[in-house]
Parts: sequence; C-alpha cells; structure tokens
Amino acid sequence: MLILNEEQIMKSYNMKNAIEDVRKVLKAKEENKIADVHRTVIDFPDHDASALYMPSADLVSEVAAVKVVTIFPKNSPKGTPTTQGVLLLTDAENGSHVAMMNASYLTRLRTGALSGIATDYLSKKDATILTVIGTGGMAFEQVLGVLAVRSITKILLVNKTTSKAHRFGEKLKEYGVKIPFEVIDEVSVAVKQADIICCATRSTSAVLDGEYLKPGTHINGIGSYLPTMREIDETTILKANKIVVDDHNGVKNEAGEFIHAAEKGIWSFDKIYCDLGKLVTETKNGRENEEEITIFKSVGAAYYDLAVAKGVYQKAKELGIGIEIDM
Repeated sequence: MLILNEEQIMKSYNMKNAIEDVRKVLKAKEENKIADVHRTVIDFPDHDASALYMPSADLVSEVAAVKVVTIFPKNSPKGTPTTQGVLLLTDAENGSHVAMMNASYLTRLRTGALSGIATDYLSKKDATILTVIGTGGMAFEQVLGVLAVRSITKILLVNKTTSKAHRFGEKLKEYGVKIPFEVIDEVSVAVKQADIICCATRSTSAVLDGEYLKPGTHINGIGSYLPTMREIDETTILKANKIVVDDHNGVKNEAGEFIHAAEKGIWSFDKIYCDLGKLVTETKNGRENEEEITIFKSVGAAYYDLAVAKGVYQKAKELGIGIEIDM
C-alpha cells in the first residue's frame, strides 16, 4: 500500500489537475458510470463538530474509495486543524487496497475545483471582483478555483474576526497570488461590489443579504453542509435565476438554507435548475445573459474525492513519491 501525506500531495497535484479530474467524474456520473452511496454524518454536539464517512466507486476504471473527514471548529485556538481527513483507495478489480492518503487538502481542493467549474459556466466572462465571505479552512482553495477560470483584479475578504481575514490575504500573497486584497468589515459593502461571491462558513444564520446583490452576480455556497446550517439568505434564493448543485440528493438532505426555505413553503427543490454535470456535458446551458443571478450550491459527494484521489495516485506512481508498506 502506498502512503501519501499532505505535503507530498500538495507538491505533485494542483488546482489545474483537480479541475480536469473533477470534470471527468462529472461526465462519468452523468453517464451512470459512478456508484455513489449516501454519506453518513455523525455529529458531536459537545464539540460543535462532525465526522463524515463517504464511499464511492468508479465502475469503469474499477477503483473505489472511502473518505473519512472530521470537522472540529473549536480546534483552531489550539493550533490543531479544524478539518482532518484520510482516504483509502481500493482496486475494484481484485479488492486490494492500493493507497492511503491524507484527504484534508484533497477535500479543500476538489471543493475549490467544483466552484471553479461552476464559476466558469455561471459567472460573467468579464467578472473581475471576487468577494469571499468566511476565510476559514475551506476558503483558500475557493479563491484558487475562481482564479483558475476568471481574470480577477480585486479580492474582498469578509470574516467575523478581521485579523483572520488579514492573515488569509497575506497567505494568498505568500502563495504567489499578486491580486490586491481588501478586508471589509461590512458584508453589505463587499456584496454590493462583487461579480462573484464565495461563501465558506459554518454559520447557522444567513451571512449573505440578497438585497445588496447587483444583477449578474454569481454565488458559490460551500459552507452550509448540514440541515442546521444556513449561509445564503432567502432573498438571494428567491432572486436567483439559476440554482445549480453538485449533488441533487445531497443538497436536498443536507443544505440547510434550502431545506429551511422549502419547509417554509417559499421555495421548492423542483426549482433547482440542474446538477453541475448537466453543464459540463452541455445538456443544460450555463449563464445566458448578463443580468442573471446564479447560485452554485455544494455539499460534497464521495465521487469527487474519488476523482482527485485517482489523480493523486497516478501522479504519485509517475513521480515515485510516497512510502510503500505491507499491511
């Protein structure tokens, strides 16, 4: 079995690779070549935390994976990562387990890749201002995903703790992002200017106020992944001309703001425009005019992890990285 840590993965596999592999799995899913079992979520209320168990398989490539990811927000002050994950990759031709890899970076990367792909289809081609609401662990790759598909000229950062937003901006600079950033105290000020908005919070109440959206704005919502969470407000949901999701069943069972809107009777899940795979296969159109307000909602699905894990494993074998062990 090949063992890969996060540093080895980060050096060999990047956002461009992830976007390419996620596009492939979106097409495969549309062609019914992916076996996907609904994930199991275990909550730890005393710690405001969750553990997610996510299996899937590619029936054509004959490879399977199961990812276990834990999200413990109270870890941050202790210096321990809030999101930690591992992934087991299995050869589905003979049942052998071929790799175990750190999945924290992969989770962030595949989510950023999904938002990048959605942004490519749904945002205006000339979008230049990106607003990021929530600068926690999942937000960095959201920015990288958008930068992979749009020529952004300014990044506006909003976070409940402004010092964290400043650190986030400095981290972007250290990574090599030369686009200027600005930390904004008021969400409304940042929303008014945005062409693209990335929401990456674990909030239980809306952080985005749709009253301030300008026509043509695209929103990526990736932080609310439990029925109790909400980050996109009802006004935005009702204003949206197109709502695209990463996984219809997942969103229906886990996306809190949409579940809440449906339960109130002001919106229904049949108003979802399509799954993202429909845009990739060109079964459905993406943005059709400059005025449309669009939303991409992502709660994650195991086959996205499988897509990037396959890519990482192939890269590792090509480059001869990782440690081989006998189990």
